Amino acid sequence: MNGRDFRRIEIIVEALRRHREFQELIEGVNPFVIYRADTNAVLARGIYGYEQAKNKANELRRKHNLKWNQVKFKVEKRKTKSYPSANSGRIDYATRYNPSKGRHFRGRYDAQGNYADID
Repeated sequence: MNGRDFRRIEIIVEALRRHREFQELIEGVNPFVIYRADTNAVLARGIYGYEQAKNKANELRRKHNLKWNQVKFKVEKRKTKSYPSANSGRIDYATRYNPSKGRHFRGRYDAQGNYADID
């Protein structure tokens, strides 16, 4: 191996580290909910991180003697917040985080009911 190969390896390692940090940022913002697929009964709420939700779902499967297709998890959806704006319409803030902007996604409705993204 020469110096060029080591540089390529360093670039790949750095890209993987940044991707892991990005995933942790995204997963840490939105909580997961675990539910029974057949009855839609909520088994657990407010679990942050994909891996933690997966582990908790497996734990609940074993605890309640359920099959794999009976327990599922997904990102918990919350209502968006609305604030009146100075100009016509209202601004809605989503629960999803926009890491490139450093804040939550925003949008607004006009008088005809059309939705437009602000950022």
